[in-house]
Amino acid sequence: MTRVLVVGGGIAGVATAVALKGEVDLVERAPAWRPGGSGLYLPANAVRALHALGVGAEVERRGARITRQRMLDHRGRTLVDVDLEALWGDVGACVAITREDLHEVLRDALPEGVARLGVGVTDVDADGRVTFDDGSTETYDLVVGADGIDSTVRRLAFPATEPRFLNQVCWRFVLDGEPSQTGWTARLGSGGRTFLAVELGDGRIYCYADTNSTTPDAPDGDWRDLFADFADPVPGLLARATDAYFAPLSEIDGADWARPGLVLVGDAAHACSPSMAQGGAMALEDAVVLAELVREDRVADYTARRAERVRWVLSQNHRRDRARTLPTPLRNLVLKLGGQKLVRANHAPLHAAP
Repeated sequence: MTRVLVVGGGIAGVATAVALKGEVDLVERAPAWRPGGSGLYLPANAVRALHALGVGAEVERRGARITRQRMLDHRGRTLVDVDLEALWGDVGACVAITREDLHEVLRDALPEGVARLGVGVTDVDADGRVTFDDGSTETYDLVVGADGIDSTVRRLAFPATEPRFLNQVCWRFVLDGEPSQTGWTARLGSGGRTFLAVELGDGRIYCYADTNSTTPDAPDGDWRDLFADFADPVPGLLARATDAYFAPLSEIDGADWARPGLVLVGDAAHACSPSMAQGGAMALEDAVVLAELVREDRVADYTARRAERVRWVLSQNHRRDRARTLPTPLRNLVLKLGGQKLVRANHAPLHAAP
């Protein structure tokens, strides 16, 4: 049986350990589970992968089913309204959920004794020998780097691959007591500014705001002032956003995801813009595909199996990000006239199983 080490206890890492089921160890350098972030919108291909992992029903129970995507201008006028059930068909449902809830569902599916917290990795040899930060070593048939965009495993195995700043920064937060906010609604302002609100169920909503930036640092002053010209309900939601999580947006656009005895999954391999909400979906699909290949002793096929699909997502993210920075009147006209067609084209290849 293949002995596997998964490095990283985020969503990608825990999902991979759940998928592998066999002789697998998972190490996470943090001393306690800290899923971080705030909310997640999971497109139907992500939910399909969760069902393949055996946790889809529980994720759907805990989250909110999202049936429509609406894009508005900053004043609240509709630009495009997408029927998600028609868009995805029999692929399945789209769901919004907190990161904490998704992480907990995945953790509950972990085999007992698999995870070790407070354990980091300092080296991975070509022969599979792993050195941990306490100086101990163990040898594995396969090491999986699932340790995020700043991956230690990627740095050790592929030092030339670095994240690229996308000239965007964002803020994320979750609010309670907002039962009137339903579905998925993005409001688009000038200068690439976006404010997204997504229903999470039980009166909770996930809010995401981003803007163009020449630097990955947080801007001076109160960031909420950047969205002061947005119509209701944005001002009221921003007034309650006292503990928003800030992050610069970056991507990893490289092809080095695997070498003999080592693979990268999730953001460690291919972090991307949130424009299509496919970052989590690609990580969950990675887990499903990798587990299948491990069982069939075909891990060498991993990069070829995933490359075209991930490349599509990256290219569509770039296309969407360029569209949102068009002059506002032109962007609005493009979305009104061709938004439905654009969204269908973005997602068409993702209907097929990974």
